[in-house]
Amino acid sequence: MTVEGKFRKTLSLTDLTFIGLGSIFGSGWLFAASHVAAMAGPAGILSWLCGGFAVFLLGLVYCELGAALPRAGGVVRYPEYSHGPLLGSLMGFITLIAFSSLIAIEAVASRQYAAAWFPGLTGPDGTSPTPLGWAVQLGLLVLFFLLNYFSVKSFAISNNIVSVFKFMVPVLVIVLLLSSFRPENMSVQGFAPYGAAGVQAAISTGGIIFAYLGLTPIVSVASEVKDPQRTIPIALILSILLSTAIYVLLQLSFLGSIPTEQIANGWAGIDALYSLPYRDIALVLGLGWLAWLVVADAVVSPSGTGNIYMSATPRVIYGWARSVGIGPLTRVDAKSGIPRPALWLSFALSVFWTLPFPSWEKLIGVVSAALMLSYAAAPVTVAALRRSAPGLARPFRVRALGVLGPVSFVVAALIVYWSRWETLSWLLGLQVAMFAAYVLYRLPSEAGRARLRRQVQCSLWLIVFYLLVMGVSCLGSFGGSGAIAHPWDTLAVAAIAFGIYHWAARSGLRAGELALEEDDGV
Repeated sequence: MTVEGKFRKTLSLTDLTFIGLGSIFGSGWLFAASHVAAMAGPAGILSWLCGGFAVFLLGLVYCELGAALPRAGGVVRYPEYSHGPLLGSLMGFITLIAFSSLIAIEAVASRQYAAAWFPGLTGPDGTSPTPLGWAVQLGLLVLFFLLNYFSVKSFAISNNIVSVFKFMVPVLVIVLLLSSFRPENMSVQGFAPYGAAGVQAAISTGGIIFAYLGLTPIVSVASEVKDPQRTIPIALILSILLSTAIYVLLQLSFLGSIPTEQIANGWAGIDALYSLPYRDIALVLGLGWLAWLVVADAVVSPSGTGNIYMSATPRVIYGWARSVGIGPLTRVDAKSGIPRPALWLSFALSVFWTLPFPSWEKLIGVVSAALMLSYAAAPVTVAALRRSAPGLARPFRVRALGVLGPVSFVVAALIVYWSRWETLSWLLGLQVAMFAAYVLYRLPSEAGRARLRRQVQCSLWLIVFYLLVMGVSCLGSFGGSGAIAHPWDTLAVAAIAFGIYHWAARSGLRAGELALEEDDGV
């Protein structure tokens, strides 16, 4: 398959690091602190550390893939390289849904926070937009589209400018709230009043994983990075380490600055009292100017992240289209180096996700689980390519993959499992249905049956994994019937993931079936 133009290598290490940090610091940090505190108390600090550790493990794996195979939309193309187009199409579809809806989520978040100044943007229920509010959301999406339409450098410059403001405010919040720190808050009802289950739930459903979702945009623009073998690993690791440090300090400062009498009966309900944590705590502390600044950042930060995902999503669509063979979506504009048909589709999907679906509040949980599933494919891909392409040049090579590979896959599987049954039943069920639809669509072609059989052999592990996790989730303690009590349900998922990882690593394509050197228009 050919492309009409070429991606241009214009992104520097600074650009790429700001893309990673900018995609991480969206709306997540602005609301997660109070939810995490309500679920885990002071032990929510451990939740942030665990989330950062999980993302760091997966980031190391992506370093090897991104440096060895710097491809546009790499996050969805790597599974195709290692296991064939069926796995690539499944991973691509789930990533496409997650990325395009993230653009919408950030636009909606900006509108909701702006309603603190302009109440006419939000309806009586406090969440749904008025016609004017929806027009503001649409205007933001159009702005994101235009910033990404002309050149990748114009996007990078605008992102770098926005990122400076985005990071100044959290740092200022940390300094000022720590100056009002109350050490006694950390021992109210003990450090971990809700035990390990509270720590685990906060990771998946408290907004932590949603807040950390920023790895894949770095990999998605890999074809446009200068010196990608060096730049991608450094940018990935810097983004994760810096974001983890800031998130932990933000959570600590929030926990310690709450008036102690407000948590005398425990942390439950603190999220209702501080629905916009840092704005509300600034008002309680008499820092009205800081509250104003937080609201301003609450408009800018999600907008900056939405702009980043408007850039990354067309690259994901490009990679997915190459997997499933949709030629028009693989065209790259010869002059700008932008995959404009894919950009138009990204814009249309982002507008679609702003429509008033009744289950909108659940979308963040679904998006978090969806992207964690796509992340989970990375260690499997690395292990499979180590077996089938040992001679592939790997400028960055993950050490101790025999340990880090299964550990990172197990950690990702647990985070997905902790997303609760009501999310997994819909999300994993849809993937199983797509697998069946793909097989039934390809089956009538006699010439392709042998290839289809091979694709199914390489991808069957994923469907078995989905079905087993769904079974445990239905019977487990995270939204299930409770027939499998905690922590036995978590241990069961860990054991399942450990076994599936080794099956998946050995079920990849053989050396003679690989196609790693295809033209990427670079």
